[in-house]
Amino acid sequence: MRALVVYETMWGNTGEIAKSIAEGIRTQQGVDDVQLVAAATAAEELPAKVDLLVVGGPTHAFSMSKASTRDSARQQGAPTVPERGIREWIDGLTTPPSPIMVATFDTRTVNPRLPGSAAKKAMKRLVGLGFRPAMKPESFGVHGYSGPIARGEVERAREWGAALTAT
Repeated sequence: MRALVVYETMWGNTGEIAKSIAEGIRTQQGVDDVQLVAAATAAEELPAKVDLLVVGGPTHAFSMSKASTRDSARQQGAPTVPERGIREWIDGLTTPPSPIMVATFDTRTVNPRLPGSAAKKAMKRLVGLGFRPAMKPESFGVHGYSGPIARGEVERAREWGAALTAT
């Protein structure tokens, strides 16, 4: 199995969760390759022979980030603000010739717990492009916009990544 994990991060929290998911995937038998790539630099055509695509980003304004919400993060002091997030990457993604399994995740604040999910919105768009859901979208908690990641979430992300290969 070959997996590609594409993520967007501004404060580093979503990047840390993505790294843990990739580590979880790597622990499983039958996994030949796991690539971890930021959405800002990810190619719009998937590498050959990808069996599992995992996409994740922070929940901003009840959905995936967009230019205006990334600008807001920049104004709040986010250390890394990409020009292109998962929303734009998905919009430019070439439809695969045959269905590929996909899983989506997001990070979101645990308090206040706001509605909306970048993972659910991303999954809807990816299914519309012909991808097949491997699991339901998953959210991982952070404390405030800048973090830190909520207790136990890094380990839970690793376990979730490992579970993705069983689908």
